[in-house]
Amino acid sequence: MGNAWALYAHPDVTPHPLKDPSFDPLYGFPNGRKPRDVHKQNTTVHNVVSLVLEMIATEEQMQSAKLSLEDRGYCAHKLLEYQSCRADVWPWAAKCHHERHDYLNCEYEDYILRLKEYEREKRLLHRKKRIEEKKVVE
Repeated sequence: MGNAWALYAHPDVTPHPLKDPSFDPLYGFPNGRKPRDVHKQNTTVHNVVSLVLEMIATEEQMQSAKLSLEDRGYCAHKLLEYQSCRADVWPWAAKCHHERHDYLNCEYEDYILRLKEYEREKRLLHRKKRIEEKKVVE
């Protein structure tokens, strides 16, 4: 409710949720941004191994698996792994708890990243408004 009210009351400094960001994604990053990072637990050594991943699941794979449109996101490859594991061990779907956990962690990290991007856009809009007001005063 708060974001809807903010969009209504202050549309000039609130990012619209259905529109693309208005600022360059590389703005403020002189050396570029890091690629998206997914952490995978290595069970033998118990250390975190960082893997750089991009969108892995192709459109054809998602269509053949009949994924709904809301599931065709960044973590679709994890969902496909989870669904194939469930199909392989069906009566004992609880054996796929690792795949389910990986999928839910990926969804959570994607959600957090989208929240951070929204807040970044909001801060940049506030900064832009503040700079424009300062120019008007001078």
